[in-house]
Amino acid sequence: MKNTFLNEMNSRGFLNQCTDLDKLDKISKEKPIKAYIGFDSTAPSLHVGSLLQIMVLRLLQRYGHQPIVLLGGGTTLIGDPSGKDSTRKILKQKDIKKNIYGIKKIFEKLLPSKNKKTKPIFVDNYSWLGKLKYIDFLRDVGKHFTINKMLTFDSVKLRLDREQSLSYMEFNYMILQAYDFYQLFRKNNCILQMGGSDQWGNIVNGVELIRRILQKEAYGLTTPLITLSSGAKMGKTEKGAVWLDKKMFSPYDYWQFWRNTADEDVKKFLKYFTEINVDELSNKINNEKDINKLKILLANKATSIVHGSKAAEESEQTAKTTFVQGGVGKNIPEKKVSRNLISKGINIIDLVFQNGLSTSKGDARRLLKNRGIKINDKIIDDDKKIVGLDEFEKNNYIKLSVGKKNHIKITVT
Repeated sequence: MKNTFLNEMNSRGFLNQCTDLDKLDKISKEKPIKAYIGFDSTAPSLHVGSLLQIMVLRLLQRYGHQPIVLLGGGTTLIGDPSGKDSTRKILKQKDIKKNIYGIKKIFEKLLPSKNKKTKPIFVDNYSWLGKLKYIDFLRDVGKHFTINKMLTFDSVKLRLDREQSLSYMEFNYMILQAYDFYQLFRKNNCILQMGGSDQWGNIVNGVELIRRILQKEAYGLTTPLITLSSGAKMGKTEKGAVWLDKKMFSPYDYWQFWRNTADEDVKKFLKYFTEINVDELSNKINNEKDINKLKILLANKATSIVHGSKAAEESEQTAKTTFVQGGVGKNIPEKKVSRNLISKGINIIDLVFQNGLSTSKGDARRLLKNRGIKINDKIIDDDKKIVGLDEFEKNNYIKLSVGKKNHIKITVT
């Protein structure tokens, strides 16, 4: 591949499948192209599971091409069945609009807009899906899809193989996504759709729909699905999803998420989730013997992209203060409790559970029994211990620790 965008995609491990790699390489070398990725708006923020797609859009921009971010105001009303065991919760349109607003704010931070030729284009597919007339759509678009072929795609086949229900509404999702690509090709001259490998069937449908209706060629490209060495799903932690919005998941917790990457995943994630030059990165990986230094490098670079370099630096310093020096760093998550509540005293089990450091009170008791709960770095071994104002006399706060990785600062207000 001669094109620098596709070449770097390949060298970073982003490239999984492409409908016609040679032709796409030739076209994108000759002139800037427009490419899109779709994001359904099921929550007010994207989480780290969407980060690889965002990194691809940033890479596209850096090489002079223009990204289109499709925010699925229409398709979110249906729900993508890809990789799902059951039908998604159906959201109200007003909630979807709020989610789109929050997600767009994240993209405005992550995709630069100063260059007019590469600034992101934001589209909401409700603008065309909301106007569809059912009979006309079936005649003009539905006729290009066969049930035989639709049943072979993983998003449908896997659900049916497991004898799990698939609603007619979800079954139509792939047609709507193909129609999205057709609309973007026609209105925005977008020639490329990208997405995770679970979207391959949907993407190919769009390429074929454009060919059949317009007799023109479009292209599809997928990235690999991210798998952890542990077999766990990417982006899930004890605290839940790793959101990209700092209001939903603090920069410090985000930094810690990357710092806690398994040894086996660090080198791969440095390629995926940082923008260090590939050759420079290879030298660092080959010459650095301390895996923990590579983890800190990953945490700093990944956090800088989403939350800025200052947040990354503060998070690293907080981690040093909290873990190495036994103190309370500047960026450690803070919880506030009322003076009235603490003056009455609160049981240690309740304190841990109510602050989200355990999944249940039973879980908190198990942690305490295993010597996993500390106040100001001192192990608590009595599940009847009452935490009162006297604990806060010195600094007006305490550091509550659960396990080796979860620390919060509790302040009296």
